[in-house]
This record gives sequence, C-alpha cells and structure tokens, in this order.
Amino acid sequence: MMSRRALLWLSGAGAAALAAGLWLPTPTALREAPEPGGLLFPGLAQRLDRVASVEFRRGEAKLVLRRQGEVWVLPAMAEYPARSDRVRETLTGLTELRLVEARTADPALYDRLGVEDPTQPGTTAVLLRLLDSQGSAIAEVILGRRRMRTQGGLPEAVFIRRPNEAQSWLAEGRVLSDTDANLWVDRDIANLPASTLRQVLVQRAGEPELTLGAKDGQLAPIPPVAAALDPVALDEIARAFEVLTFTEVKPASSASGEALGSARFEFADDLAITARLSRDGSGLWLRLAATGGAAAQRLDARWQGWAFQVGDWKEKAMLPRLGELEAKPATPPAGAAPAR
Repeated sequence: MMSRRALLWLSGAGAAALAAGLWLPTPTALREAPEPGGLLFPGLAQRLDRVASVEFRRGEAKLVLRRQGEVWVLPAMAEYPARSDRVRETLTGLTELRLVEARTADPALYDRLGVEDPTQPGTTAVLLRLLDSQGSAIAEVILGRRRMRTQGGLPEAVFIRRPNEAQSWLAEGRVLSDTDANLWVDRDIANLPASTLRQVLVQRAGEPELTLGAKDGQLAPIPPVAAALDPVALDEIARAFEVLTFTEVKPASSASGEALGSARFEFADDLAITARLSRDGSGLWLRLAATGGAAAQRLDARWQGWAFQVGDWKEKAMLPRLGELEAKPATPPAGAAPAR
C-alpha cells in the first residue's frame, strides 16, 4: 500500500506538471489561430528565407516555382527563370494578408466564396503553399474569389480559408493565384531599335553569303545590286530585334532539327549579336550570343543556354536570301488591257 508521504509527493508532482503544462508552447495551428484584424500568417515575413518552393493547385492544374540560389525557376518550362517581380509580389502579399471578418464555416456554402476543395474538378479555388527544402509547409491557404470594390482607393480583398479548417474569411490584400506558367515568365528576348543597326552578315546553308549595310537609314546589299529591292523586306530585317519575344523555350543543348544558318547583327555601341536558327517539327528555334560592352554581357547572360521558339516570319528577317529582297513586279488588275 502506498504511503501517505508518497501520495502527497505524487499529488504535488502532478500539480507541478499541470502548472508547467500551462506554460508549454501551444501547437502552431493554435498559436497562429486567425483573429479578425490580425495577419493571416504572423511572423511569415521572417520565415521567407526558408521558402524553397511555391506551389499553386487548382483542380488538375499545378504550378511550381522553385528557388535556385537567388533566382526562381519554372520546372514546367525547363527551369527557365520566373519573373522575380511576380514572385516577390506573391510572397509579400501573403505576409500582408490581414483578416477582416469571418465568413461561412458551412462547406455547402464554400463555392459561393470560391473556397471549396481546390483539388476537385472545375473548381475556381486555388491552393497556395510555401514549402521548405524538405517539402514541409511553411504557409498554406485556399484563395477564393476577389471582392469587387465599387470605390477607388480602397485596398483589394479576397475570400480565403486555411486547409483543414472550416472557417472562411474575408482578407484584405492581394495575392497572385495564376496556375498558367506562361504568366510567370518574361517573354521579351530583346528590344533594339532599327536605327542602331549598322550591318548584317548572313550565312545561310546552301546560299552565298549576304552582307547588308545601313545607308541613309535603310539597309542595302554590299556590294550594291542592280535589281530593285523591296523596302518592306529590308525594314523587317532592320527590325528583327525590335520587340523580339518567344513563344516557347528549351535548353539549347536539346535544340535539334535542320540547321538553317547564322547571321551576325552589328549595332551601335560595339554590340554584335549572332543568331543561329534551326527548324524542327514544332517550329523555328533561335539561339543567340552577344559580344561587346556591358549591355552585351547582360544580354548574353540571359540568352546563354537557351533556345527560343519564335514566329516563322522571323526566318526571312534573320536569314534572308537575296532573291527574297527583290521587289516583285506589280500584278495588273484582272481584265486590264495589256500595255502597248
């Protein structure tokens, strides 16, 4: 039989343990329970350096952004760099989401706010997760419909719900929720004014070399040719690098197909660009290299290691044949009398 002293000792120990338990840290989910007027994720700003990937999920669509050093890349686009401004806006937006008021906790009403199960087909809800290098969630939220503002100058708001919680909320703030990888990349390759182009040297497979020089603001063959030339075709060559964008991108090492040739575009300020084109079943692919000063180094750093798919019309602009530059004779209207 337990002595009275032992009973008193156990009772005291139990009381001490209970008192100590009151001071133990509560589980994260409880410690960070949302409250109206507070941040959805208190302290998240201090934990952003631990974020290794960002995931978006809507139905069957899934998008992943992965951190590689100081750069964010898109695995769905061969690890091509994502737009840093959009990634920054997303992360900052999550740290600033502030709860305004509680909304429904009834699952039957979730679809009215767009906070239903984000994995079900046809959903408009988006599950956004910040993950660490081990794949553990640092923060996760279901983003629903944005609340329309009828007056200017008011902050944006969105309906949200935390996974595994019934309560939904109206939150003040803006967070991107796009699951389309195309919206996360900068499609601009270059934008060099035609007025800065000085010379083009074309080496097209199976064709004689062609040199075009700028004269009085217009390109012309060197040496001159007797045939009349099409000014529109020449202008397209001069503007080959104006607002140049891509539709798809892949590692340059995987570029295959028929090699069409290369051209060297020489611009003012000691900038020279070598363009190599090839064609496969999917379209026209462009690989670029730049030499020259600081501007060339910045361009070359962006282009190296990548092949860009561009519009088919860029073939004549970057690898023209001399015959394609000759002006076509005007076709007389149907039924017109022959010239005498």
